[in-house]
Amino acid sequence: MIALCTHDGRSQNLTPDPQLTLAQAIFLAGLWQGVPLCAGLGKCGLCRVRFLSAPPPPFPEETRRLGQTALAEGWRLSCLHPATACKIELPEPKRSGGPRQLKTSETAKTAGGTPAGELTLAVDLGTTSVHWAAQAGGTTLYGGQELNPQMGLGSEVMSRLGFAARPGGAETLRQLALERLRELVRHAEAESGRPVARLCVAGNSAMTYLLLGLPVPGLARAPYRLDYAGGDDRSIAPDLPQTRIPPLLAPFVGADLSAGLTALAFGAQPPQHPYLLADLGTNGEFILALSPNEYLLASVPMGPALEGVGLRHGRAAAPGAVRAFSLTPAGLKPEYVERPPMQGEEGGITGVGYLSLASALLRAGVLDESGRFVVPATPLGQRLAKGLADVNGEAVLPLGSGLALPASDVEELVKVKAAFNLALSRLLAESGLKAGALTAVHLAGAMGEHVDARDLATLGFLPPVLAERLVRAGNTSLAGARLLLNSVEAWDWVRALPGKCRPLDLTSDPGFGSLYVERMVLRHVA
Repeated sequence: MIALCTHDGRSQNLTPDPQLTLAQAIFLAGLWQGVPLCAGLGKCGLCRVRFLSAPPPPFPEETRRLGQTALAEGWRLSCLHPATACKIELPEPKRSGGPRQLKTSETAKTAGGTPAGELTLAVDLGTTSVHWAAQAGGTTLYGGQELNPQMGLGSEVMSRLGFAARPGGAETLRQLALERLRELVRHAEAESGRPVARLCVAGNSAMTYLLLGLPVPGLARAPYRLDYAGGDDRSIAPDLPQTRIPPLLAPFVGADLSAGLTALAFGAQPPQHPYLLADLGTNGEFILALSPNEYLLASVPMGPALEGVGLRHGRAAAPGAVRAFSLTPAGLKPEYVERPPMQGEEGGITGVGYLSLASALLRAGVLDESGRFVVPATPLGQRLAKGLADVNGEAVLPLGSGLALPASDVEELVKVKAAFNLALSRLLAESGLKAGALTAVHLAGAMGEHVDARDLATLGFLPPVLAERLVRAGNTSLAGARLLLNSVEAWDWVRALPGKCRPLDLTSDPGFGSLYVERMVLRHVA
């Protein structure tokens, strides 16, 4: 038996299951909902538990993350140990701030109450986050966002698919997603006093397959394939409304991108070709729109760092989290989402905040192009590097207010940059275009609302010419899902889109590894 005691003194027994990690067993017991777990990477430290007897031998990741004192006290990272019989204590969970709700929009208020027309619900089902918007008569009434309820079972696409391959794993993931949709429908109906008539769910291919209960082997191992390509209306559960699924364009370029491209094409100012749409989450999805009838697709794994997951102080973009750092004569000045942390509230840094931090340190000379910490000659750089120390075998830079930047976090950001750089380079090479030929780069996903173009240029995500043409597009997936519920013309357009697309299979390219390593520097490589 797994006997656990929570921070508030409650006791609970769980059935051992060595096929699960201890963290997964605790998550499935409902104790870590809303906690942005890195789910097996051994990086975030949010799954720490204290073994009250016979702690297992520590892994190197635990030594680096927890330190010898904590290890001696019985603390371990539960994502690294199987769910076998033990007696443990759980600290108070560090949640991401909970669901963020948007109340009735000002447009709806000025219209004299809730607009007439059927109530529909648009959902962007991301690997890390779920965003939604209820609408009537073309007017958004309210919406919100929160962590994907599956997060504790895999923080990125392949680990989620890995869990789905276990006996009963796919059904567990499906029910978590369906139950959250049911709750959103109930909430929308309670707020508006009318039934939800239809849903549109735009997600990447893996999230869509898991939601629909479709077999996932074609997405879990090479050669990757789509056995279902979306573009239809389906009954996804007897107690949920008819659900519209936008087309899936490639195994790892999903309905979130087809919906996003629809949002651009039917927006107030449709972009001029050629342009790039990049949706950056745990998987980077790219569409190079060459003409109205020709689109090149690419995808690269990026990990959950840009979502604020898996980094030492990574947090979702909730009030109190650092969203940017300014480089001032006095040092680094944090800028927060809405407000600084309140008393007793633990701080954190968003994914975009980490990019801002790395950019500032690179400009100040505290990071070199390889992503290593250095002590520069300038007075400001020396002031910033003060306190740089080896902690449990890893270089760590203190940031103040209880925050710090370890070298392993910088390494994750360098990997993300390399993946983005590679996808952009290969798309341009395949099209025969120079970077300067693109009219714009529309950035969606985790970075699509708050990232600073100067940071992307400094870190080498984009060449300067494209940083000047960056459009922060916001959540295009959700915007497209809303549109596809209301516009017959948009639905007809997006259903014809797959026949105009050509995907590039980057990861099967024999040169992928060397091209990726070549770009693991903090400058742009063409």
